[in-house]
Formats: sequence, structure tokens, C-alpha cells
Amino acid sequence: MSDAPNVFGRLAGRTETNTFGVSFLRCRPHRFGMEHEAYLDGLDAPTERAVDFLDARELPPPEPLTETMNRLAGLDDETVFVQLNDREPKFLYPKLDDRGFAYCSAERDDGVATAIWVP
Repeated sequence: MSDAPNVFGRLAGRTETNTFGVSFLRCRPHRFGMEHEAYLDGLDAPTERAVDFLDARELPPPEPLTETMNRLAGLDDETVFVQLNDREPKFLYPKLDDRGFAYCSAERDDGVATAIWVP
């Protein structure tokens, strides 16, 4: 998890309150569940690269898209970024196409995993 602020000047891993007064956790802890590399199983993505992982299932819109784009800005060709979301990230796909990223998504029991990498 990065200590750099996102485009809103917020840091990941902290509890915040949105415009409507609803508190939320910026990034869900990963104490339970499978290893991040396991999310690549069944996806047509490189498996020999390091994995950068974002669990966006509990982030309020537009945070999953914003946080993903922030993390992709520093993605190198040695890393696969994996986003776990509670739904298919349809608004993300055109942005990935515009920036030349390769990606694939698959529905899993715990959400939709999308792998993104530099081809």
C-alpha cells in the first residue's frame, strides 16, 4: 500500500468521512482470504510478474476508478496490477484502452478480479 496521497490528497488505509457524512475505510485490510497472486488463476495475465493488489469492494464510487488510475500511473513492466471489485469495472476499460494497457477480468466468488499490465 502506498503512502502517497491520491488525487484528492487522501492517504490509503485510513478511515474517512465522505461528503454525505458516511465513514468508510480507504483500503480493506487483507488479513484473511487468498494470496494476491491467486487472483491471477483463471485470468489470461502474466503470472511471472510481481503483483500490486487493490481490494476496491468497499470503496465508494468513484474511489475504485480513481485509486486504480493513481496506482497505474507508476506501473512498470515487471508488475501486474490486480483490482478486486464488487462489480465489473466498466468505466475503467475505456481508460485502459486509451492508455495502452492490457487487461482481463473474471468473476469470482468474492467479486470481479481485473488484472492490468503493460504489454
